[in-house]
Amino acid sequence: MRVLFTNFHRDNGGGHDTYVVNLLAGLAPQHEITVAVPRTSRLYRLASGRPAVRVVAVDYAPRGLRWLCEVWTLWRLISLGRFDIIHVNGSADHKLVSLVRLIALRRPRIVYTKHNDHRSKSFGNWLRAWIGTDHVIAVSDYVERKLRSSPYCRVPRTTVPHGLDPDYFAPPDLARVEAARAQYFGPDAACTVFVSTAGTRYEKGWTDLLEAVAQLPCHVRSGVRVILAGEAPLPCMTSKVAALGLTDQVVFTGLLDDVRPALAAGHAAFVLSRSETLSFACREAMAMGLPVLVSDAGGLPENVTDGQDGWVVPCADVAALKARLEQILATPGRLVEMGQAALAKSGTCFGMDNFVAGTLAVYQAALARGARFHVLPAALKRSLSQ
Repeated sequence: MRVLFTNFHRDNGGGHDTYVVNLLAGLAPQHEITVAVPRTSRLYRLASGRPAVRVVAVDYAPRGLRWLCEVWTLWRLISLGRFDIIHVNGSADHKLVSLVRLIALRRPRIVYTKHNDHRSKSFGNWLRAWIGTDHVIAVSDYVERKLRSSPYCRVPRTTVPHGLDPDYFAPPDLARVEAARAQYFGPDAACTVFVSTAGTRYEKGWTDLLEAVAQLPCHVRSGVRVILAGEAPLPCMTSKVAALGLTDQVVFTGLLDDVRPALAAGHAAFVLSRSETLSFACREAMAMGLPVLVSDAGGLPENVTDGQDGWVVPCADVAALKARLEQILATPGRLVEMGQAALAKSGTCFGMDNFVAGTLAVYQAALARGARFHVLPAALKRSLSQ
């Protein structure tokens, strides 16, 4: 099968990047894969390093004459690429792909993954659902419920949760754990480490955790450390950490291509987002054998069973979060037991095989709905390819 992946982010695409890269790993060995993304994007760099994957630079939100150039680039790519499926992952790339497919000389089927929980009731979404979507992938049951009341309610939909490579995220041995903690906090640090790789944007809720930590009794608070992986925080964020008196207890790692060393240093992870459809960060932490503290926003609770392999707290409720932290820190021996439960769930539910098989089943369903390709005349094809 020939598949074209698109995404519009010009820099860090967060979970979009992880989603596409994981599918590339699962699909590229048996299928012909092309990725069309902005040259400046993190996904362009990550995809370019993968064998058997073709990467094409396309900017989905240019202005003026550049827009015509990007339309021409995408038109040639779709018309000559002989793709069976175009898998779009955001609104901007979905818009341009839908438009270009109308005038292209071939018409691959379009599969759209709904990654966010933004409202989908605009005229643009209605139009894309009508002319530019053959199947929708929801990344969680929460997203599927939202799609039922959107213009995509009349488009075939399938829920395919995130999957990841369990071997890549295998739990570290004790030596790696000790080395990771020493890297961040020194060799003699006796503490409980909470780690988040969900990013440092405000809506990820990490400031809620810090506020809750700051309210703990002094003797408890002093034993807590926090690792935050993601883009460099704004000055107002570091100022807030300082105002809470936690500067020496919080480490900002910056954006990481490989989050495993940060996760290896943790006793538990957290994803306390204000809105979230599922969260790769949560599932990666669980695959590394960490219980995860999550908010009840969106699809996050679909990852954990409260009290068994993680904890669920009300979104943006610092008082509830403080109470839960006190409970966690009072029974540190439970962290290992709950981490093992998280690892077991990851091995059963979060594997790559189900993720790739589910996505391929969507592709097959889209193709089975009577795709009609406009075949490019051979003479014109030779002319355009010169």
